Amino acid sequence: MNYRVEVTESAERDAHEAFAWIAADSPNNAQRWFDALFAAIQSLESFPTRCAVAPESEVVGEEIRQLLFGNYRVLFVVRDDTVFVLHVRHGARRPMVTEEIDLP
Repeated sequence: MNYRVEVTESAERDAHEAFAWIAADSPNNAQRWFDALFAAIQSLESFPTRCAVAPESEVVGEEIRQLLFGNYRVLFVVRDDTVFVLHVRHGARRPMVTEEIDLP
């Protein structure tokens, strides 16, 4: 089964902020990182439940999964045949709390 992958505005914003942070040090690496990030996100169209359940699931009360991408975590939920990408967070940051998570 193939899933449709939808990237939320919050996740887009997170990715662009990370891109800007990386680009401040290395613009070429930032573009490669950004392209690879979205290729990894697109890979969620096949078997998204291969990814581990994220710690945020406990506080939200809904199954949120995480795709690990280098030092970043891509947080998402699977609903029916759609994967909603919620956020892109650096792995060193603390887990999100309910108020920070934008569920579709």
